[in-house]
Amino acid sequence: MTAPRTADLRRETSESSIELSLDLDGTGVADIESTVPFYDHLLTAFAKHSLTDLRVRAKGDIEIDVHHTVEDIGIVLGQAIRQALGDKSGISRFGDALVPLDEALVQAVVDISGRPFLVHSGEPAGFEYHLIGGHFTGSMVRHVFEAITFNAGLTVHVTVLGGRDPHHIAEAEFKAFARAFRQAKALDPLVSGIPSTKGAL
Repeated sequence: MTAPRTADLRRETSESSIELSLDLDGTGVADIESTVPFYDHLLTAFAKHSLTDLRVRAKGDIEIDVHHTVEDIGIVLGQAIRQALGDKSGISRFGDALVPLDEALVQAVVDISGRPFLVHSGEPAGFEYHLIGGHFTGSMVRHVFEAITFNAGLTVHVTVLGGRDPHHIAEAEFKAFARAFRQAKALDPLVSGIPSTKGAL
């Protein structure tokens, strides 16, 4: 019997308060209240397409900027992923996905390597300055991937291959990452132990 791959974490700072729980072997149920509506949308897409049950309750100093709340949720999500993965025994380890959203097209590749590394490229010029939904700056997309990657111990490549609408580009990035992560975290019945020649990830 495989142990549950779950995590339940809380993080409190002077800038935000985060409660997050997840189940890596869920069905994609999302219950997200981040106080940042477009981020709720992106996290819901991540949960749905990675088949991860995800619950988030967050409050932060969004009267200053959404930056602290958004990044802090990414930090806790990464920590929860790392905890839930355990020793990574029996996982597929690698995943890749190519996801369109209308005119946008994004490729994501994930290695549950234990070595944090992010390669993020291809967003069109000016994307980082665009306010999506009037509150979510495009630059936050990369910040979230940095927070998840470095706290979960993942190697992640996200490449925007095309796109014009900032909403579509951001959402396609999250969906592509979700689909790649879904493959990588999956338990493979052909894998015995840790999928690494070093014996540890």
